[in-house]
This record gives sequence, structure tokens and C-alpha cells, in this order.
Amino acid sequence: MKGYSLQQSTRQKTQVLACALAFCMCIGAWGQSSSSASQTPQAQQVQLSGRSQSGSGVTVQQSASGSSSSSVNTVNPTIQVQGNYSGSSEANLPGDGEVELTFPKAIELGLRYNLAGLASDASSRQVRAQRLSALSALLPNIYATLSENGAKVDLQTQGLSSSVFGGNVSLPTVVGPYHYYSLQGNVTEQLSLTDLHNLRSADANREATLMNLRDARELISVAVGGSYLRVLATAALVESQEIQVRYAEASYKQAADQTRAGTKASIDANRSLVQLQTEQQRLSSQLGDLIKQKMQLARIIGIDPGRELNLAEKLSTEAPALTAADEAIHSALSQRADLKAATLQVKAAEEAYHASKSEYLPYLGINGYYGLQGVNPDKGAGVFSATATLTVPIFNSGRTRSDVQQADASLRQRKAEASDQRGVVEDDVRSALVDLQVATKQVQVAESNRSLAKNTLQQSLDRYAAGVADSVEVIQSQETLASAEHDYISSLYSLNLGKISLARAMGTAEATIPDILKGK
Repeated sequence: MKGYSLQQSTRQKTQVLACALAFCMCIGAWGQSSSSASQTPQAQQVQLSGRSQSGSGVTVQQSASGSSSSSVNTVNPTIQVQGNYSGSSEANLPGDGEVELTFPKAIELGLRYNLAGLASDASSRQVRAQRLSALSALLPNIYATLSENGAKVDLQTQGLSSSVFGGNVSLPTVVGPYHYYSLQGNVTEQLSLTDLHNLRSADANREATLMNLRDARELISVAVGGSYLRVLATAALVESQEIQVRYAEASYKQAADQTRAGTKASIDANRSLVQLQTEQQRLSSQLGDLIKQKMQLARIIGIDPGRELNLAEKLSTEAPALTAADEAIHSALSQRADLKAATLQVKAAEEAYHASKSEYLPYLGINGYYGLQGVNPDKGAGVFSATATLTVPIFNSGRTRSDVQQADASLRQRKAEASDQRGVVEDDVRSALVDLQVATKQVQVAESNRSLAKNTLQQSLDRYAAGVADSVEVIQSQETLASAEHDYISSLYSLNLGKISLARAMGTAEATIPDILKGK
């Protein structure tokens, strides 16, 4: 009987120790689940504005000209390339001499190496990564753990002592040390409408970024095309000025010969010499301007600015067939990438707003594991645990309300920007059509004036040679011809730049700009 009592007492102690250990494990599990419950899902807020704030851009403008009444040019065409659009990475073209460049090849290089395009591509990659992060919140997190554990527990610190059992059971103060290993696969998952709306917002942001990348390529085509046309116009002015210098040289030679022969006063020769030197100075200035503009074009498309560019085309004289304004606007509204991006930004803000409001709703958390535990790898038992927790938000100190208000502000701002962008598209199309109409008429008048000015100069030279006119008439005729040539080249530049501006306004710049000078 005595042995039986001792055995029973030992069994009771073992049971008590098992209860104590189970109690400790329950306390640890309860603390872990309380910690996970505090990590409530939170909406991802979008930026207040969906527009780029970098200050980069490409602007084509044709403003009213302040030229004299003798000029046919009523608009002054300009193109401004700023920020990333004016820079590039190095294209590393073979060789180190002159670069033969065509209009389509220049645009191709710009699309590949321009800094704005590279920056937009990097931005789209970053947004795709953010979308993957939002997706990961909806997918389960699965991982494996292998651990070797050693422990020694003071039962009294856990509230277990002999007094708990009325003093009838003698409990040890300390249990252990004991060791065990654990090999298990774990899974955690959290399901909430907030995370679902976050993913939808990230999807819309990703699509908007792709539209921004497409719009950046449109602007690169405009920047390269406009800069290329500017170089062509300046080269045409240089060529025209070289002709003016030859006219002035011939006039001065004739005046000097007649002065030496005594048939003309020396003042005529002096006037002709002043005119010659003036024309030479103009040529020098225009050559310098041509060099700088070629350097700017090279920077935009990734070519070493120190290399000489040889442009293959001339300015086109072909006037495009214009469509009705309403039809062009309708087409532009369906094609402009920046308008599509603004619409998608509104969608992203709407999903962010819904995500913020979903923070008020319950969400489900799932945690579990399955594995092996034992005192050594040869003696292990299969163990598992599965927990599903439904968390109902009650009070979070106004955090959800703050998120909803921020999301609402962003949504209102982006709706206003999308509405404004529609107005921008319509204004761009109407302005481009007006500029093209004006430029087409200017080319016609400028071509007629140039022909008349050439005839006038030839008559003045004949009259001067016959002795019935002085050098003043010749110089005035030369100035008139120079002005007419300048007007003609400027009007052609305005016409071609107008084509580029209309292509941009219609949202077809990348597709149509390379063909503007085709066959010319």
C-alpha cells in the first residue's frame, strides 16, 4: 500500500506539472494573438496631386510677332525643352567623326536615350513594385522554422505553488532545465476589404504610370522633332545669309571698280563695303547659333555634343489637310495619354477612398502551423495549431477618420485635375489648328515676296551697272531680299512646327512625327 501511495503521488505531481506547463504555453499564445490583433489593416494613401512636380516639360508656342509691317510673319514660333527632356544618357555611337542624322533616326535615339524617358521608365518600375507589395498583403505568408529550445521555468512566477492546491500537493519551485526541438511549416493570412481596395488602387496607379510613360515618349518626340526643325531652319538661314554675303561682295566689287574708273563717287564704294561687313557679321552670328543648336539637339538624343551633326532633310513645304475642330477634339480626347493618366489617377484615388472607409469593417486573420516536436530528432510527434480570428474595430483614436478625410481630399483634387486636363486637350487642338492655318497662309505670301524681292534686286543691280541708280537702291534691295528670305524660312519653320504641335495635341506624336519630313 505504501508503494502504491508513492506512485499515486508521483502521478499527481506529474499531472500538476503538465497543467502548469500548459498554462504557461496558453499565456504565451494569448499574448501572441493579442499582439497580432493590434496590427489592423490600414489604407495606403495616394499623393494629393497626380501630376508631375519635377518641372520638366516641352512647350511649343507660336505667339504674335512684333516684326515690322514689311514682314509677312504674324506669329513667332518657339520650342522650349526643359528639365529631364533636355538631357540624355550617352548613346555610344561608333566612331568619333561626323554623324549622319535623319529625322526618324533622331527621334529613335531620343526615345531610347533621352533622360525623361529613362526617368519615366524607372518610375513605372517603381510603381509596379508597389503594386506587388499591395498584392502581397492579400496572399498568405508561408514559411518554415527549425528551432532548438532550452528552458527552465520558475512556477511561482507563473502563480503556481502548493497553496493553489490547498497545500495538499507539493510542487517544485523550478521545472527544468529541459530541451526540445521544433520543425514546422507556418502560414499566416489576413483578409480585409481594405487590402483589396489597396490592390485596386495600386493597379490603377500602375496603369496611370504606363500612360505617363507613353506621354513622356510623346513629349520626347516633340522635343527632338522641334529641335531638329530648329536646326534645319537655322541652317537654311545660314545658307541664305551666305548668298547675301556673295551679293554684297559682288556689289562692293562693282562699286570699287567703278570708283577706281572714276565713274562713281567713293561714297558708293564705302556704302557697299559697310553692307558687306554687316552681312559677314550676320553670317558669323548665325553660324555660332547653328553650332549651339546642334549641340542642344545632340544633348537631347544622347550624342556627344563635340561631334558634328549632318542633317539629311530640308524643311517641308507641304501643308497638311486640316480636319474640323470638333472632329479633331473628339479624336484627341480618346487618344491623349496624359488625359488617360489623369482618369486613371481618379480611379486610384477612388479606390484609396474606399480602402480608407473599409478600415471601419471587420477583418479576418488566419494563423496556423504543422510540424514535428520532440526531445530529439529521433523522437518527434506531429503537432499542429490553427486559429481564425475575426477582429471588429471599435475605437482607434480617430485614425480611420483621418485616413478617410485625407483620401477624400486627394479624390476631389484629382477629379478637378482630370476635368481641367480635358480643357487642356481641347485648347491644345484648337490652338494647333489656328497656328497651322496662319502658317500655311504665311508660306504662300512669303514665297511670293521672296520671288519679287529677287527680281527687284536684279533690276537694282542692272540699274546700278547702267549708272541710273546709286548704291543706296542696291543696298535697300539686298535688305528687302534678306528680309523676304528670312520670312520664308521662318514661315516654313512655323508650318512644320505647327504639324508637330498638332500631332502632340492629337496624342499621335510618336506615331506621326517621324514621317513629317519623309521624302523631303
